[in-house]
Amino acid sequence: MPSGIIESLDHEARGITRLEGKTIFVEGALPGEQVEYNSFRRKPSFEVAHTLRILKASPDRVTPKCPHFGVCGGCSMQHLDPDAQVAAKQRVLESNLWHLARIKAGQLYSPIYGAPWGYRQRARLSARLVPKKGGVLIGFHERKSSYVADMRQCEILPPQVSALLLPLRELVSALSICKAMPQIEVAVGEYVTALVLRILEPLSSADEDLLRAFADRHCVVFYLQPKGPATAYRFYPIDGPKLSYRLPDYDIEHFFSPTEFTQVNHAINRVLVRRALTLLDPRPGERVADMFCGLGNFTLPIARSGARVVGIEGSADLVRRAAENAAANGLAGQVEYIVANLFAAKPETLAALGHLDKMLIDPPREGAVELINSIGEDGPRRIVYVSCSPATLARDAAILVTQKGYRLKGAGVVNMFPNTSHVESIALFERG
Repeated sequence: MPSGIIESLDHEARGITRLEGKTIFVEGALPGEQVEYNSFRRKPSFEVAHTLRILKASPDRVTPKCPHFGVCGGCSMQHLDPDAQVAAKQRVLESNLWHLARIKAGQLYSPIYGAPWGYRQRARLSARLVPKKGGVLIGFHERKSSYVADMRQCEILPPQVSALLLPLRELVSALSICKAMPQIEVAVGEYVTALVLRILEPLSSADEDLLRAFADRHCVVFYLQPKGPATAYRFYPIDGPKLSYRLPDYDIEHFFSPTEFTQVNHAINRVLVRRALTLLDPRPGERVADMFCGLGNFTLPIARSGARVVGIEGSADLVRRAAENAAANGLAGQVEYIVANLFAAKPETLAALGHLDKMLIDPPREGAVELINSIGEDGPRRIVYVSCSPATLARDAAILVTQKGYRLKGAGVVNMFPNTSHVESIALFERG
């Protein structure tokens, strides 16, 4: 079998080596290691391979904490020391900026990172009856498969949620609709843990009794979702604390529905918001735009600074929730929310907003190329860009720098998803 020395990691945490000019992506290999590998996918310019044997191990290699590592598709980097994970993600960010945009940041910000375990406060778990494996399975999918992993614990879920995996198997097995309940969505708030059951058939009265007993015993709140996410409703207990997360630095509490988008890692989100506000530096009298504002994660901290904020989001439901949160936090007078599809933005879209001193952009993985292309000569002098895809950040950065007259003042990674290959980042662009 061929062997090679691993040079680096790609965006999927695969080791990269080369053989006769061809790039080989080796699953399970780490930088600095010498490994034997076996290719299972061959193309003219690259191959994808499994690690067969580690001839020389990296000093950063560690024993994965989770017994399901390698089978479950939820994590791909547990075999790499957490600090080394952060460094590898920083290199991925730098590589994307240089190789895709030919740009280097003026400053590399210190990475934002935190506890590598028990951090995931949002998760979508699959539920499936598999008689060959003894009954109902609940968990993430297996790697590169539609099969549900046989999970009995999960180290990245909060401990109280991980402890529910086996009891939930018993619960779902006892339901009359166990074959018609494909998904359980988890949302952990400050004061309550919510479980959203995706139900394809109505519950029986006996099913409802089982859910109530489970909720009382395990101190959770059940929501039922008969169709799309907007149909989810609180089933039991009806009364009690609502889902929320807090940003103590700004005396803000965001309320949300369990199917609405929020960051999965509340602790890292607090640090991210603090970093974003430091870079943006909003001041009283300024007018700031929060693009792809969601339910106001950045909008309300900006407003708390005294600046006036216009938040723009494509979802009317999220804008409605954002306005409610602004009112609940005493900031309704500082914020204006607008429903608009920023993926179809044009110069006149921004012109209609009037003069903007600064802008924060927090798009989904697709990035914000239409919005970036719409920025004119009177565009904001400072832009903070929060990204969940180094590739689309690099693409948009190239436009800002080469066509719009901005400089990339700084960039750094945000390890929102420890033990996974997912790379979030934050970047600062300035004009003048």
